Amino acid sequence: MSTVESNGDKNRIGLTLNEYKGAKSTLCPGCGHDAITGSIIQAAFEAGIAPHRVAKLSGIGCSSKTPAYFLGRSHGFNAVHGRMPSIATGVFVANHGLTMLGVSGDGDTASIGLGQFLHLVRRNVPLVHIVENNGVYGLTKGQFSATADVGSKAKSGRVNELMPIDVCALAIELGCGFVARSFSGDPKQLRPILRAAFSHRGTAVIDVISPCVTFNNHEGSTKSYLNVKEHDAPLHDITFVPHYENIEVDYPPGETREVTLHDGSRITLRKLEEDYDPGDALRALEVIHRGRQEDKFVTGILYLDPDKDSLDADLHLVDEPLATLPLERVRPPKKVLDEVMSSLMTGGA
Repeated sequence: MSTVESNGDKNRIGLTLNEYKGAKSTLCPGCGHDAITGSIIQAAFEAGIAPHRVAKLSGIGCSSKTPAYFLGRSHGFNAVHGRMPSIATGVFVANHGLTMLGVSGDGDTASIGLGQFLHLVRRNVPLVHIVENNGVYGLTKGQFSATADVGSKAKSGRVNELMPIDVCALAIELGCGFVARSFSGDPKQLRPILRAAFSHRGTAVIDVISPCVTFNNHEGSTKSYLNVKEHDAPLHDITFVPHYENIEVDYPPGETREVTLHDGSRITLRKLEEDYDPGDALRALEVIHRGRQEDKFVTGILYLDPDKDSLDADLHLVDEPLATLPLERVRPPKKVLDEVMSSLMTGGA
C-alpha cells in the first residue's frame, strides 16, 4: 500500500490534495490544459512535494496562464513571450534548492522561444519543462503554430503544408536526459511521467498533446481529441516507485526495463508491442520519425539518461543557495580586489 493510501486524504508530508490546488481556471471549458493542471496537482501531491519549495515559471499564451491554477502557495514568475528559460536559469542559480517547474506552449517554446529552449536543454538546467502542445495560437484566433502537423486542417479550412518542429526530437539531439511525450486525456500515463520528472536532476522535457477545444478540435485537425485518441501509440506502461516507498514491482522476465534515478527512485517500463530501450538516443529518434511516417503519436518516456551532469555541477555551485549567503561570503574583500586591479595594471604595462 502506498504512503498516500495509508494516510487517507494526506500525503507523506501531511498535506491534503486541496493544498496543491490554485485559482479557478479561466480557460475554455474542456481545454486540454486544464486536464494537465489536474495531473500536475495529483502528481505533486503523490510525490509529497512541498508547494512553498516550488518555483513555477511560464511565458505568454494560454498554457502560460495555467501555473495560477495549481500549487497556489508556491513561487511564480510569468516571463515575457519565449523568455521563460532565461528566468528559470537565473532562479536555479540563485536558489538551486527549489523544485523548478516550467509550463510553456508550442508557440512559446517552438516559435519565439526556440533559441532559449535549445540553450536551456544544452545547459541541462534542472527544470521540469512541460510543453502544452495544441498546434495553434489560441490567443490570436487559431493560426497554425510551429508544431502543427503537415496536412492538419485549420478551422478556417486551410491546410498546413510546413513541416512541424518536434520538441522531443530536438531535446534528444541536444542530449536532454529526460524526454517524454504524453496526452492530456491520459492521466494514467501522464502522472507517473510527471512524478519521474520531479525526481530527475536536470532538464526534463515533457511534450503533452493538449487539444484546443475552440480552434483545433474539429474534423481534419491532427491534434483533436478524437484523432489523438485514435492514433496514440504508447511505448510502455509506466510505474514510478519513489525512493521512500518500499514497493516491489514484479513482472514476467524479459517484459520490463527498470531505470534508477539519482535519488534512488525507480521507473519501471513494461513493454507493450516492442522491447523499447529508453536509454538509446538513436532508437528514440528513429521511433519518433517512424511514428510521424505512420501517422502515430508515440507516447511514453522516449529517452532517459539519469547520469548526465546538471548545470549546478558544471558551475561548481556551493551547497547553500546563493540567495541565502551573507554578503561577506559573496563579496570579495578589498585585498582581493586590490590584487586584481594590480594584476590588470601590470598586464597593461
